[in-house]
Amino acid sequence: MINLSSWAFNVSEGVAIAFDAIRQNKVRAALTILGVAVGVFVVVTLSAAVHGINASVAKDLESAGPTSFYMYRRPVSLSEICDGTEDTCPSRRNPPLTLTEAEKISTLPEIRAVTSHIGAGAGFKYKDKQVSAGLDGYSAGWLEADGGDIIAGRDFTYAENTTGARVVVINEKMGERLYGDSDPLDKYVDIDGIPFKVIGIYHNVGSFLGKPSSSTSGNDPKAIIPLEAGRRQLGFWMRRLDLTVKPQSWVPRDQAIDAVTALMRGSRGLKPSAPDNFAIVTSDGLMAIYDGFFGVFFVIMIALSAVGLMVGGVGVIAIMMISVTERTREIGVRKALGATRKTILWQFLVEAATLTCIGATIGLVAGSAVAFLVNKFTPVPASTPPMAIVAALGVSAVTGIVFGMLPAARASRLDPVEALRYE
Repeated sequence: MINLSSWAFNVSEGVAIAFDAIRQNKVRAALTILGVAVGVFVVVTLSAAVHGINASVAKDLESAGPTSFYMYRRPVSLSEICDGTEDTCPSRRNPPLTLTEAEKISTLPEIRAVTSHIGAGAGFKYKDKQVSAGLDGYSAGWLEADGGDIIAGRDFTYAENTTGARVVVINEKMGERLYGDSDPLDKYVDIDGIPFKVIGIYHNVGSFLGKPSSSTSGNDPKAIIPLEAGRRQLGFWMRRLDLTVKPQSWVPRDQAIDAVTALMRGSRGLKPSAPDNFAIVTSDGLMAIYDGFFGVFFVIMIALSAVGLMVGGVGVIAIMMISVTERTREIGVRKALGATRKTILWQFLVEAATLTCIGATIGLVAGSAVAFLVNKFTPVPASTPPMAIVAALGVSAVTGIVFGMLPAARASRLDPVEALRYE
């Protein structure tokens, strides 16, 4: 109990002395605190953005179902180095996925549904209003793989997709941009100069980045038309076709992937030794790609924020060295009264850590405030993770201790007799 009381007294005394030093040396202390605050601010703000985006991407990927997977003509990877030639990009020779292959996959007993998709962009016009936005062509039943909802009107039917009917489902944002407060249902919109009838209003559950099978982010204007209408009326490039495959509820995802892979290799006549000339990507794989991208971005920002912490650390050394010099006589008196080297060392380390923790708190508050504003006024769903708060305060305290060690050690080694003579 005595040791605990003594420890608490030493800590509180060190903190009180640190605040006195700040009041007496406002400019030097402000520069030290500012350096740490900037470093922590960058870390917290970036962590909030990355945390929110990752959570949103995970929600998007899960909207198609936890066991669903995606098929593309070429692999989806950040690590593939490609200059556009077939030597560095052998996947360029891969044949495109086809609607016939999608139909074959849908007949497998392990598969519940297959959604065909092509993402594009188009110009939309209604009377005097024009919008350039994303345009998605889907096969019938696309909502099962999307996770959104038709909040007004209806979705297009299997027959409308088969016949290439000129019907369109628009999201709420598109409705606001083109029709304002009026009801878009049963009105016509020109898509690249061709009239389409609005039959439904779609509510996005998408996010800042959008789904893998989407032409745009979840918060932007977009429209969905039957895939056949896009192919016949708007000249969709079929080499961009991708598939979302949803297994039966009782079938494990790996088993469904094996069945689809065997079907595709057989229908394409691939030899056992030949590699796949198509790509199957799971939601876990896509999440890993997103994590890899933002991981690199995060490391770069951490390096930049470390500069701020370094500036703050150098400031800690400077202000603490000056503090030791100015308080040499005080240190001599404390040693003459029985203070040990350990006590003096501890006092100055607490003082240094207090300075950096004040900077960290300021940076943390500012970063959290920016994250709140970003979340409220932009599509980025920023949120400050609890670990970022713990890390910010912990790193700042360690910075204060590490950079405060030299002046603290110097203070603890002062000879009490010489210190008492200091003027």
